[in-house]
Amino acid sequence: MIFAAGRGRRLRPLTDATPKALVDFGGVPLLEHVAGNLVAAGAHRLIVNAHYLAEQVAAWAEASSLGIPVFVSREDEESPAPLDTSGGLFHARSLFEARDPFLLHNCDVVTEVDLAALYRAHLEGEARDGRLATLAIAERETSRPLLVDGRGVYGRANRTEGWEVVAREPSSADEAREYGFCGIHALSARVFERYAEGGVFSIMDSYMDWIGDGEHVGVFDATGAAWYDIGTPERLDAARRAFGAASA
Repeated sequence: MIFAAGRGRRLRPLTDATPKALVDFGGVPLLEHVAGNLVAAGAHRLIVNAHYLAEQVAAWAEASSLGIPVFVSREDEESPAPLDTSGGLFHARSLFEARDPFLLHNCDVVTEVDLAALYRAHLEGEARDGRLATLAIAERETSRPLLVDGRGVYGRANRTEGWEVVAREPSSADEAREYGFCGIHALSARVFERYAEGGVFSIMDSYMDWIGDGEHVGVFDATGAAWYDIGTPERLDAARRAFGAASA
């Protein structure tokens, strides 16, 4: 599933008449670039959520030449605002056909993270320790780090706003470190059993609740892989240069 419901206000004027997911990236929509990476990693079915100018995202999906089915979860038909990541996942639950683990990918992340390796790591971790999810992380400067120890994620923080959430005690103070989240996760299908109801809420808040309830959220260290959050025009230009994806 690709999270693509955001409006992209920081990318204006590029998003005045185009959803962030369809901003050009090397002659193709950003959404198509991300979808292509998922297909290359083995995805055989795609779900995309949409809200702002959702009809454009739906038209892209209908005309897709990816070679696999693409389904759109229209949040604009249910809510005046996007449902955020956890609410968006729950809203799309009926579109998930299989009970196999799946990948979640933010549409505004351009990266060379090995998605197939992330998926394999989650399968191995699920069999070994029963984890609910595996999050791609990297050593980088961030004001909103994940708190990680030898077992996985135990909390998160916002250094700009000055708060920290510790969902469980770290296994060892010596192992506790801060990492940047890459905006890519692998989840087990039983995640849908964890929801009591829908709404507008972040999956990071959900992770903290689930970890506090005893769930295990593991990590996949993607340090060293190219990674760009294209939330601003400057970051988009940097990603285009790095990937040789000049605007068409």
